[in-house]
Parts: sequence; C-alpha cells; structure tokens
Amino acid sequence: MLNEEFTGKTRICGIIGDPVEHSISPVMHNAAFKKLGLDYLYLPFHVQPENLRRAMEGMRGLNICGINVTIPHKIEVLQYLDAVDPLAAKIGAVNVVVNSGGLLQGFNTDAEGFLQPLLEKKVDPRGKRAVILGAGGASRAIAYILSEHGSDVTILNRTSGKAIQFIEAVSQTTGKIMGTMELNEMNLSAVMAVADILVNTTSVGMSPANNETLVTRALLRPGMVVADVVYNPSKTRLLMEAEKAGAVTIGGLEMLVWQGALSFEKWTGLKAPLEEMRKAARKALKV
Repeated sequence: MLNEEFTGKTRICGIIGDPVEHSISPVMHNAAFKKLGLDYLYLPFHVQPENLRRAMEGMRGLNICGINVTIPHKIEVLQYLDAVDPLAAKIGAVNVVVNSGGLLQGFNTDAEGFLQPLLEKKVDPRGKRAVILGAGGASRAIAYILSEHGSDVTILNRTSGKAIQFIEAVSQTTGKIMGTMELNEMNLSAVMAVADILVNTTSVGMSPANNETLVTRALLRPGMVVADVVYNPSKTRLLMEAEKAGAVTIGGLEMLVWQGALSFEKWTGLKAPLEEMRKAARKALKV
C-alpha cells in the first residue's frame, strides 16, 4: 500500500516535461495508487530538451515502470522508444511510455482523453467545423480524434511552417485534408465566424498569465463548444468569456483526468479510480 515506507519493491512512475513543476499529475496518480492500495510512487522529473535521450535511457536503466510525457517532448520522444502503439504512431505524438522489462513502448491517451469529456457533454463531433489553436503534441492528438469522428479541422499556429508540416503528417494518417493558417487576428476572425468547436492547445492563459487569451468574447457565440487544454487555472479567461457568450465549455482538468486514468490503466493493468483522481486534481487546484 502506498505510504511513506517505500521499499525496493515500490514501482516508480512519473512525468517528464520542461517545465514540470506546475503539474498536478503526481497528486492525482498518487491518490489513485493509494485508493487501490498499490505500492507505486509517481514523481515529477524536470527534463530539458537536450537531456531527453539520456532521460529515456535512465528510465530503462532505473527500471522506471512508466511515465507521462508533456510539453515539449511529446513528438521528439518517439525516436527514443523501442515500439509505438499504432494509434500513437498515426497521431505522431506520445504522452505515455510503458517500460516492459526494458522495452519502452509509447502510447497516446490524449486523443481519447479529449474525446471523453466531449461525449459527456453530449457533443457529437460529426459534421462539425473545428478550429484548433497550436500545433504541438496535444494538438496532433485532438486533430486526429476530431477528424476520425467526422469533424472538418483547421489548425491555426503562429509558425505557419510548423503548422503545414503538422497538417501533412496528420492528413496522411487520417486520409482527410485539414486546413492550416497562420494564427493572426484576421485569420482567427474568419475561421471563428463559421466554427462549431474551438480548442486551445497553446499555453496561453496558463497560470500565472491568467488574464491572457487568444480569442476575444466578440468571436464567441451561443451553442459553440469551447475547450481549453490549460488546467491551471481550472477556468481560463477563454472559458470565462465563452461561458458569458453562452458557449458550451470544457476545461483542461477533465482532459487531464481522463488521459491520466487511461495512463494509469496501461501501467497497472487495473481500472483507474476516475472519481478519486478527479477529486485529487480538483483539490490540488482548489476548485
């Protein structure tokens, strides 16, 4: 059972990212381990990009059971894995690694982690026009799952070259053509005029820059679905503005909990205590 008396039998899991100090994943996962009486411990590891290869070698060498992968490593980590799950390979991004006897296998639970809260809100992506802000690892997963469920997807990113490469990669795997534009005021206004779903996958609005948003209230309208992967604060300025405009909102906390629960199940082989994880995450964010 998880307590302060860790032994040589304690299995270690964790999260790698840069930065990683803000992560509430340790609180969430350790609460889940405790709930099920598992001798596991989840730790945060601050890994800078230049140290990613050594970190993955260390995971194997130290027999770390599993890790979550967050910004900025979700794409680059693929080159250091022994195997990649077909879904993660199609998406081109990994947020979960499982160490099976020294074999490192990558998975993606971000896609399903985004889809589940959407379905809980009774939102059917089929036939919807979706706008995604950002072109990182989370954006790839969300673009893939929305496209697979019948949405017409457009990506806006400040660096248009990166967005084009992103679109080419995801379009190849889905067989569906996606649009891409430079993220600027004119393009944002144009796509938001017809958007049914808006997803912010950038870090804009993350604590301590709580007052920042890429989308003003004037571009939001009733009935639109607005999702933000940022979970700290639990309600970003984008989500507050969307609520005032009468939109359906989905916070980053729900996506975090769902992808975390799916990660937990890959490491332990057990059904994740979803409500316990949600409760711990909300307590950590004081919501």
